[in-house]
Amino acid sequence: MSKRVYNFSAGPAVLPEAVLEKAASEMLNYRDSGMSVMELSHRSGLFTEIITDAESSLRKLMNIPEQYKVLFLQGGASTQFAMVPMNLMKENKKADYVISGSWSKKAVKEAKSFGDVKIIADSSDSNFSYFPEFDDSMVRNDAAYLHVTSNNTIYGTQKMALPNISIPVVSDMSSSILSEPINVEDYGIIYAGAQKNIGPAGVCIVIIREDLITENESIPTFFNYKTHADNASMFNTPPTYGIYIAKLVFEHVLSLGGVNAMEEINRRKSKLIYDAIDHSNLFKAHVENVKDRSLMNIPFFTDNEEVNQKFLKEAAAEGMVTLKGHRSVGGMRASVYNAMPESGCIRLADFITEFDRENS
Repeated sequence: MSKRVYNFSAGPAVLPEAVLEKAASEMLNYRDSGMSVMELSHRSGLFTEIITDAESSLRKLMNIPEQYKVLFLQGGASTQFAMVPMNLMKENKKADYVISGSWSKKAVKEAKSFGDVKIIADSSDSNFSYFPEFDDSMVRNDAAYLHVTSNNTIYGTQKMALPNISIPVVSDMSSSILSEPINVEDYGIIYAGAQKNIGPAGVCIVIIREDLITENESIPTFFNYKTHADNASMFNTPPTYGIYIAKLVFEHVLSLGGVNAMEEINRRKSKLIYDAIDHSNLFKAHVENVKDRSLMNIPFFTDNEEVNQKFLKEAAAEGMVTLKGHRSVGGMRASVYNAMPESGCIRLADFITEFDRENS
């Protein structure tokens, strides 16, 4: 194919072309070192500069206070499903969870190995077509933390507003980080796999309040947050190239005006597609309630599987790929992360309208 497609994959996902071009220009010889970043020692001065700059840019983007550590880890968000309870449920072995999709269900499964898990809200009764409501009265004051998955990649639901509670809030933001502003101080821990809105698969960002990092000899060394905080994310060899790409992405988002600017763009992008779906005869969004709809992931479908397959085939022929929905929802799913250009959302919205007119 002679030109780039519009890649609506849920992850690994589209990256900004400017970032890919910058990485390509430095592939064989980074900063006159005669080496690729992939070949640099993680102990070298050049890589120390890369990881330091990556953290600095992320702190600017999210206005991360000094009392929070930023860690670049491996194992994706799935490892955090275990690391969070392993580190936080050490004395008070209780934690409260909101189940809003497949990933939060997996987080609950891991947490149950470490203590008493209470599910305070759950939307599985409707195949997660809405974000379950919860408030401070439902949260146990003696729980070690409340866990919420802020955006549900598979089902397309989102909730960023939080109740005012006294215990730490832990949030999996893998598919929503950097898409809109948040107040980091509302959270004890934020974690996010990089492969959706940050960079290639292989890096997990953990933002953790320092008072939650404590000594605990019962935790295996690698799974202790203190290990990585004390070693500036270099206890072992980190995913160096992934961190380098993340740094370039952070710098790119800053150049566009930061997270506030990204939110404005993302709201325009998602509205284009939702409006096309809502005004069609054939298509229906998985999430009907507007207040629960994700900015990043938009599952939609028709009632006819043959029509769904026809849509996917014709969209691919028009350069719009990886639109197939997750098997638990079916149909289609458009993931429109920060790097998806607005032109891609315009093209998809127009195609939905054209397809609906021609096939209704």
